[in-house]
Amino acid sequence: MKQSERNIKASQKWLHTYEQLGSVTKAALRCGISRSTLYRWIERAKSDSNSKLSDKSKRPKNLTNTKVSNEIETLILDIRKRRNWGAQRISTFLLRKNNIQLSAMTVWRVLKKHNVKPVLKRRKKSDYKLYNKEIPGDRVQLDVTKLRAGAYQFTAIDDCTRMKVIRIYPNKKAENTIHFLGEIIDAFPFPIQRIQTDWGTEFFNYDFQYELHEQFYKV
Repeated sequence: MKQSERNIKASQKWLHTYEQLGSVTKAALRCGISRSTLYRWIERAKSDSNSKLSDKSKRPKNLTNTKVSNEIETLILDIRKRRNWGAQRISTFLLRKNNIQLSAMTVWRVLKKHNVKPVLKRRKKSDYKLYNKEIPGDRVQLDVTKLRAGAYQFTAIDDCTRMKVIRIYPNKKAENTIHFLGEIIDAFPFPIQRIQTDWGTEFFNYDFQYELHEQFYKV
């Protein structure tokens, strides 16, 4: 299934859940999305019932056909060869030095036409910075990896201390996800403020979302 088809199916499911519950807050919580996202799809469904809820294209209706002469192509290739610049810098240079106005996309098309390889930028080891939170428990990342048939590794990593909790389950059903949440709470010696997950169904199901609500939204 294509990504666009998955997006349509997901939005239809969100709206169906909203129609069942009659509450944006409850529907958003059950679907694992923000209320603003659900509001946006509700308004789109009202404004165009025949749109099938597909994402609106951001492609402009009219594309300007910029004619590039052989002389300009030669100039672009020469600049690239001498300075090893990308399309954006070449576009800026042409406007500033030669008074030639070409978009970066047009320059890129010229480079692609002549099979010019992309500029490779290598980062130094000193440029890499280890990302981490300042307070333990400020954010804990959850992930599930399939090791083999009947073996799923659930992993939790604290973004500050890099402490890990790892458990193996036979599947990634809601009951195992909820059990793993309890294991995390018991294992970490500090309170958990925020949990980050991907869009896996094991995290965005009704039972797990309400378990999170029970654990972290107590008054």
